[in-house]
Amino acid sequence: MNRQGALSGYRVLDLTDEKALLCGRLLTDMGAEVIRIEKAESPFRWENLGKQFVTLDIEPEAGRALFQELIKKADVLVEGQPPGYLETLGLGYSQLAKINPRLIMTSITPFGQEGPYRDYKADDLVASALGGQLYVNGEPEKPPLKSFGNQGYYLASLFAAIGVLLALLSRHSSGKGQHIDISLQECAAAALDHVLVRYFYEEEVAQRRGSWHWNNAFRVFPAKDGYVLLSLFYQWETLVEWLASEDMAEDLTDKKWQERDYRLEHSDHIAEVLERWTKSHAKAELVEKGQLMRFPWAEVASISELLASPQLKARNFWVEVEHQGHKYKLPVTPLKHL
Repeated sequence: MNRQGALSGYRVLDLTDEKALLCGRLLTDMGAEVIRIEKAESPFRWENLGKQFVTLDIEPEAGRALFQELIKKADVLVEGQPPGYLETLGLGYSQLAKINPRLIMTSITPFGQEGPYRDYKADDLVASALGGQLYVNGEPEKPPLKSFGNQGYYLASLFAAIGVLLALLSRHSSGKGQHIDISLQECAAAALDHVLVRYFYEEEVAQRRGSWHWNNAFRVFPAKDGYVLLSLFYQWETLVEWLASEDMAEDLTDKKWQERDYRLEHSDHIAEVLERWTKSHAKAELVEKGQLMRFPWAEVASISELLASPQLKARNFWVEVEHQGHKYKLPVTPLKHL
């Protein structure tokens, strides 16, 4: 726990499941004292690093009484129970606010505390599907693909952590807590980047683009030893000169390719030429020379390359922790206090 962080001195109760474990971890790394409440000891999870643990079943009367005692001295409660469940135990926000009027309670559920889907069961994949993410993820003309990992859960945790920070700021002036309602579906939809903006303002429905950036500005290309992310139109003349110096520019030296609109219209052909070129080079060679020429290019790092990244090592991104006699290497939360 970072005792010098912005949330040093604040106490957070973590009553979540996998949907929002990361929220408590983020608050921990900002200095808060986070107490994880569980019915029984759970398996090791990196999202729980820095938290304290209390084994407590809040369903029996004695457990509820102990939980209420914890609430008296808490600043924040982050919970992921089904809507209405805590109310049936006498532990809903209106009931807890009578015990601690300054309490900030953040509820993370699949669809929020109200609406026709309120009581539906869901996981990260369901939230991604109903939040519109699956529709735009994958290769053109092929079925939608799920994003890697639990992106919906992590988005919800990020939004929840931001909500907690804003609620704490508001409490400084009002002296009152509040109840924050987080929906996984809404978090997925809110993170659709350009998709909804283009739909509302240009009436254009985004399509799956595979390895292409949505506006054709970037594409992932194969190299001799992996993959590399290249910009297609940035410093076009310089890029064509580079290819031409290796006799691989083909027809891209023609005057017609100097027109940006023409390049956008025929970007598939440009990609074909570039792909023949990138396959003849190692990815590190392309990126190193490209960066020297101020191209925003990058290698697509494999997991082993990510672990060996000199940049991440220099910033002490990997830490070793011990749990039940086993040592694990894990990433730190990307929050640094300078």
